[in-house]
Amino acid sequence: MQLKLTKVFQKVPQGYIGFVEELPGANTQGDTLEEARSYLEEAIELVLEANRELAEEQLQGQEVIREAVIFSVA
Repeated sequence: MQLKLTKVFQKVPQGYIGFVEELPGANTQGDTLEEARSYLEEAIELVLEANRELAEEQLQGQEVIREAVIFSVA
């Protein structure tokens, strides 16, 4: 089984807010639950992409070993 992240949604007066418990910075809001879900998927992609780019910038010019990782969870 691959890594599972937990999306959390909460009803607020303006609609819904959502975030990912295990991924700081991945959060959003929407008028409807469906909208918040869609926006959160995009936020997850953007946070992961931004973190990857930041790591690449910080390591530029350095000799590193990169390996893909798939977490197994019970």
